[in-house]
Amino acid sequence: MPIRLGPVAVHYQHDGVPCSRSVGGVVLHQVLEVPALPVRLLADCEREIVRMGLEVGDVEPLSLVRARVRWPGYAQSVQAVSGWMESLGLADVLVASDLALMACRGARYHHDAGHYGSKAFCNLFLSDDKGLDLHFPKAGLRIPLTRGLAVIFDTAQPHAVIRRNATTFDAESFAPGQDCTQLFLTWELPIDNALLGGALGIDVDCDRPGASLRNAEREQDQVQEQELPDQEQQGYVQVSGKPVRLCPQTGQWLPAV
Repeated sequence: MPIRLGPVAVHYQHDGVPCSRSVGGVVLHQVLEVPALPVRLLADCEREIVRMGLEVGDVEPLSLVRARVRWPGYAQSVQAVSGWMESLGLADVLVASDLALMACRGARYHHDAGHYGSKAFCNLFLSDDKGLDLHFPKAGLRIPLTRGLAVIFDTAQPHAVIRRNATTFDAESFAPGQDCTQLFLTWELPIDNALLGGALGIDVDCDRPGASLRNAEREQDQVQEQELPDQEQQGYVQVSGKPVRLCPQTGQWLPAV
């Protein structure tokens, strides 16, 4: 049963230090001019997706090094994002940020703060419009997925890729044989950058005592710690002071189990 929404905070480790922060409610987005992906590159990515057995609802990395060999418009696409971020006053944020090429066939509702508690994401979608939306239920935002869509958001902000006429994630709506694959570039951005944190509405160290207490609890029970999933070990989201998980179909916060 969904929980009653209260103050939402992220607790995570950064360089071995227990940290806390709020969840940024702002989602920055803009459709940029980027060239279409070459047919040869699309075919190569599809073969890689088949080999890896990409499941509906999952988001997985592809080989960016391999893709760049077949991607004459790569530099132009990256420059488009850089120019957009410069217009937002965030010109220096991309410089030291990790970059990856990703693929999904829809995406169930999730957040990424478990593995990236100290990060925000910048995504540049490369595929043409296939009738899918990027949905941020807590931010009340649905964005049509089309080539050139650039989005910057807090990793703790719940999101999904769903059908345009859908209100929930339904794996059966992504039947085999349907062209619903989305390719996108993603950058990991540091939220300790004051300009980025301010642009997304993130309040750093919003619950430092709670983060320190959580860290002490972990040190006292190493055996139990080993049994927790990776997401809980690296970071977690809490609502009204209690850990929560996300319903993958609806995007609602649920009590942690």
